[in-house]
Amino acid sequence: MLHLPRQFFAYFFVSLAILMCFLTLFLSDRLVKELAREEQEKMEVWALATETLASESGPMADEMDVALILRILEGNRTIPLILFDADTGERMAHNIKVPEKNSESFLEKKMHAFGQKHEPIVLREMNQLLYYDDSRLLRQLQLYPFLQLVIISLFIGLAFLALNRSRRAEQNRVWVGLSKETAHQLGTPISSLMAWSEYLKLKQVDRDMLSEIDKDIARLQMIAERFSKIGSATDLDAVDLHEALERSLNYMKKRVSREVEFRVARPARPVQVKLNEPLFNWVIENLVKNGVDAMQGKGAIAFAISEKGRYAYLDISDTGKGMPRSMFNTIFQPGYTTKERGWGLGLSLVKRIVEKNHEGKIWVKRSEPGVGTTFRIAMKKVRS
Repeated sequence: MLHLPRQFFAYFFVSLAILMCFLTLFLSDRLVKELAREEQEKMEVWALATETLASESGPMADEMDVALILRILEGNRTIPLILFDADTGERMAHNIKVPEKNSESFLEKKMHAFGQKHEPIVLREMNQLLYYDDSRLLRQLQLYPFLQLVIISLFIGLAFLALNRSRRAEQNRVWVGLSKETAHQLGTPISSLMAWSEYLKLKQVDRDMLSEIDKDIARLQMIAERFSKIGSATDLDAVDLHEALERSLNYMKKRVSREVEFRVARPARPVQVKLNEPLFNWVIENLVKNGVDAMQGKGAIAFAISEKGRYAYLDISDTGKGMPRSMFNTIFQPGYTTKERGWGLGLSLVKRIVEKNHEGKIWVKRSEPGVGTTFRIAMKKVRS
């Protein structure tokens, strides 16, 4: 049996909503035009009836059914109109609520507004002009498609929001599952290596070699601990940001090219933030590796700590190849990479650790091709 993904149904309903929107606009536009044409014809009949009733000469005057004409004239109860006499300048309003004060100026403004919307009908024998507006029903019908468009747009927005939340929830499950499984799989070989290390110590093997093995085991334990914390409740401690940064860089300096210069600007005073150091070190490690790759192993990486209000900021700048503005958000997406080898998970992992585990924010502060890139991390300060 074929199982369609949830995203398919979300896109299907969004497409259906867009189709309904265009169909509604098309049908409503046709209906509005048809109703407007009917109202214009009613006004032409009304004008003809008015002109006929006022006529006192001609063979048709005596034979005309006056009652029928009056019924036509009285039948208009929805379309606002103004009959303007060009000889006397008088204005007669119908279906318009005229104020007691400044009635003439009010009718003049109305007449001008009506003339902007519809060409006035000329009553030649009476030397009068008939100005009219759309009926209330027609005005409501003209607004209805836009109201419906807003509602459908809201529906589409909610559908995209639900799709985005579903996609993020699925990504979170993948992240957590992958991290937990990786930590679990690392546990067995680490335990075995620890046992072998203790066994070799009993055999009086070279101590320097055993020391290096113990360092690698400790490194593997730290990696497993990092993975185990992804998706779990993270313990955060109040730490001086500069000191935590220095501890992380002391490890990284030994593992990158000597042609990479590290520049750390010490803040004027300690800046306390809530950190989980193993995860924070992972963030710095990934950002440093990203900068070193961008500089092709030669250049400078600068770190600057600042604070404003409730937030502490850490800027990490490299002198690498930079990037266009269009890539500022793309680089944090899982799977995106410019390297020939790599999974494209480094910056995505960094974003997750900063935002999910530390309730902070990370973004590209600035970047220029051929000049370099600056990432900014924002975290809440510890209240003193």
